[in-house]
Order: sequence, then C-alpha cells, then structure tokens
Amino acid sequence: MALDPGIGYKITATVLESKGHCDAGHQVGDSFQISCHNPDGLCGFFYHDLFPTLQTFQFGGNLPWWNGDTILVGCPDAKNLVTLKLERNKRG
Repeated sequence: MALDPGIGYKITATVLESKGHCDAGHQVGDSFQISCHNPDGLCGFFYHDLFPTLQTFQFGGNLPWWNGDTILVGCPDAKNLVTLKLERNKRG
C-alpha cells in the first residue's frame, strides 16, 4: 500500500445508512479515515466511485451543492445503497 503523506484535510467517512445487504459488510456507525492515498478498508467499488469527489474534498475544493465541511455520498450499488457522511478537518 502507498504511504499516506498526510497532505490536505483529514477525511472521516462514517456510514449513516445501509439499505439492503452490503456485500462488503459495512454497517451503520462504521467509520474510516480515508484519503486519496488510503481507502482504510472502504469497499473498493465505493472508493473507486468516490475518488474524484474525495480528491476535490480532501484538497479544499467545493462544489456548488456542498455546504461547509460535511457532505453525503452514496455507493454505486443503488439496490443495496450505503450512504457515507464525509467530514473534513484540518490536520494538526
């Protein structure tokens, strides 16, 4: 695995909701310290789909529909949807 250099914001991903059956085993309340260098156990399909958003969010960017330092994202499996809350905090 690549060494995470600790750049950008620290991102905490927390499972808020799970509909159906998550094949990766994610459950409400699970938490991950993810970055562009480290998926920290997050499902590979979710991480792959999330990466462009994560890259923008981790390095301080914003999209017009984001509000502050917390956003919600959904996994690509709409039938067994897992929703994550991403929170960014300054490192330090």
